[in-house]
Amino acid sequence: MTRIKPSFLWMPSFLWMMYRCGWGTREGQETVLAVEIRRDGFEWALRDACLSHHVPAPHGDRAPWRRRSREAPARVRWDPERDPHHNPPPYRSLRLGLAGPAAARCADEWITGIEDVTPLATEIHALVRTGELERAAALLPKERPHPVADEVLAHPRA
Repeated sequence: MTRIKPSFLWMPSFLWMMYRCGWGTREGQETVLAVEIRRDGFEWALRDACLSHHVPAPHGDRAPWRRRSREAPARVRWDPERDPHHNPPPYRSLRLGLAGPAAARCADEWITGIEDVTPLATEIHALVRTGELERAAALLPKERPHPVADEVLAHPRA
């Protein structure tokens, strides 16, 4: 399963990724990459995704959800976010898991750019550690809305 946070450009997602990789200091996670993908690919994955966990209201019985979750090329999960000190705020953000054909399409068709943002992560982390939160926040990419058409999110098999 390949997991993506839908936008490096969203400050909370950036901070969640920094939490997950320890600001690029965890063993095996010392390089932080921002991967840009095509919008139509992202929306294809959303359209064909299923929730990563069973919810009785949309799913009903557990068996159909279990079957759908095995077949779906993508899974949606709501991750807790983090502030600069890794404290969780009262909201969550989308994480999209890509499996099988979705992971292959992402790698082969959707990627439009890859940027090594390790130096940015290191710089922001240093500012956070010294308590210079305003300077750190000024370096974070600006959050932008990512509007999605209703039909992309309306899938009866979710």
